Amino acid sequence: MPMNEERIIKKYPNRRLYDTEVSRYITLADVRDLVMSCTAFKVVDTANDNDITRSILLQIMLEEESGGEPLFSATMLSQIIRFYGGTLQGMFARYLEGSLDLFSKQHHELVRSLGETPFDAMTRMTQKNVELWSEIQGELMRAAGFDLGGDRRSKTDRKTPAPTDVEGKGRDESV
Repeated sequence: MPMNEERIIKKYPNRRLYDTEVSRYITLADVRDLVMSCTAFKVVDTANDNDITRSILLQIMLEEESGGEPLFSATMLSQIIRFYGGTLQGMFARYLEGSLDLFSKQHHELVRSLGETPFDAMTRMTQKNVELWSEIQGELMRAAGFDLGGDRRSKTDRKTPAPTDVEGKGRDESV
């Protein structure tokens, strides 16, 4: 299967899930295994061809939350629910997704750098983390319509030195 193709899982009216790639019925635990292995998939309801991937993933989360140590506290879930239907719902979803992506990248980086000196790896990751969080927060504030003012150039603009005149002095300097 090419890497960009999604694996198709069909959900039948009898509530059973059928994995079209391996031609057999599977369980929610099998779908969870696909998630854990980062396999791209899509769950389709055979009754109406609707994409029901999100509801299957929510079912898996519900099972995970009800067994063992929960990931979400009641307070956290209440806060998330309050964003539904509000003007910031889309922005919150992008922020949460960006935060989870950042966390995942940081986790991967930590695992990859276990061979380095722990202090050097943590210092580098902390610096990267601060930069990325600053960018995410800036985007969030701009999307909310706040004028951040000041020097809010992009990271690449900040690395570019100010233009100089023929004598090598900055244009802003007095002669």
